[in-house]
Amino acid sequence: MLQVSVLKEQTDLVLAGLAKKHYPNAQTEVAAILDLDQRRRQLQTEHDQAQAEANELARQIGGLMKSGDKAGAETLKARTATLKQQTKAAAEELTQVEASLHQALVKLPNLPHSSVPAGRTPADNEVVAEHGPKPELPAHALPHWELIKKYDIIDFELGNKITGAGFPVYKGQGARLQRALINFFLDEARNAGYFEVQPPILVNEASGYGTGQLPDKDGQMYHDAQDNLYLIPTAEVPITNLYRDEIIPAEKLPIRNAGYTPCFRREAGSWGADVRGLNRLHQFDKVEIVQIAAPEQSYAILEDMRAHIEGLLQKLELPYRVLRLCGGDMSFTSALTYDLEVWSAAQGRWLEVSSASNFETYQANRLKLRYRAEGGKTQLLHTLNGSALALPRIVAALLENNQTEDGIRLPQVLHSYCGFEKIG
Repeated sequence: MLQVSVLKEQTDLVLAGLAKKHYPNAQTEVAAILDLDQRRRQLQTEHDQAQAEANELARQIGGLMKSGDKAGAETLKARTATLKQQTKAAAEELTQVEASLHQALVKLPNLPHSSVPAGRTPADNEVVAEHGPKPELPAHALPHWELIKKYDIIDFELGNKITGAGFPVYKGQGARLQRALINFFLDEARNAGYFEVQPPILVNEASGYGTGQLPDKDGQMYHDAQDNLYLIPTAEVPITNLYRDEIIPAEKLPIRNAGYTPCFRREAGSWGADVRGLNRLHQFDKVEIVQIAAPEQSYAILEDMRAHIEGLLQKLELPYRVLRLCGGDMSFTSALTYDLEVWSAAQGRWLEVSSASNFETYQANRLKLRYRAEGGKTQLLHTLNGSALALPRIVAALLENNQTEDGIRLPQVLHSYCGFEKIG
């Protein structure tokens, strides 16, 4: 959530940032927020002044009663009653204005970093790095949705029978590959200095608001209305919310956590070739890395997170590229995002497998997540996260890129994790 002080003091910068994100009606909404804030401050002043006068009159009434001036005391009591009514009215309107102000603020997206390229669609994203040669496959090479049937390692029909489309069942070597990748990613995160946590996969409404999924992604999340709980779309939500409403000692920064969870996304409106097989699921596994840092550290930390994710892809021997997302393709909450994509040889296309983002103070302001800087003043922290990694498209690329006549060879780094060197 953007800070009102930023909207007030840097209005032109805010409007330019919202324009880069192609946010509609920015000028009107920002002006309305500033009007609400002005009214809020006015009401707070009226409330405080009336309360202060009432307190002073109460002191004077006591003195008048002691001196026997009952008439004077009654006059002040009448004024005190009026002040109490004014205080109550100001407090009630203040509550309403503060609620309206909050509702307006949570609808505004984060501002993009100055390095974010202009643009509206994925075609406008900037390629900042590319690594590894694309494998050349024979003409009869199969896409992963055919390979999983051939080797009987993932069953979409069974998942559809049990739950519905987008909930596959992993079997045999497919299930073992899933477990191997999760353990590999977690071990690599731990070796890189991340502290492993295993958070809940259901979160309350406050957690959804804290990291910005609510209200922006309300319709994309699975919701249990009876208990008002949400299935997580990413481990970012519970792991970041571990620190909601906290003041972190400066000496404990940066905080580095990693966790594995299943993730759940409704993906309403998705269709076409992009959703075939493992390309888009309603339930999938992912290891997430999350950092909380002082503002002056955060962009160097983002580059370290990106390097960690690239290292995973290199060890998996997958060709990949790194994109800096343009303003129109960024998430609601992000200030700067790198997408990492692997080459899917049989499909002949790039598949996104990770996003690494810096949210600056946007989430921290919602979370009331702060640290005590020099001089004892509390300041908002920066939050960051990255997929390290999401499994479905990694599996798709591993299957397609490594298919041979006698099975699917696996990269060396997975042999000890899987207990086998090839599928088939």
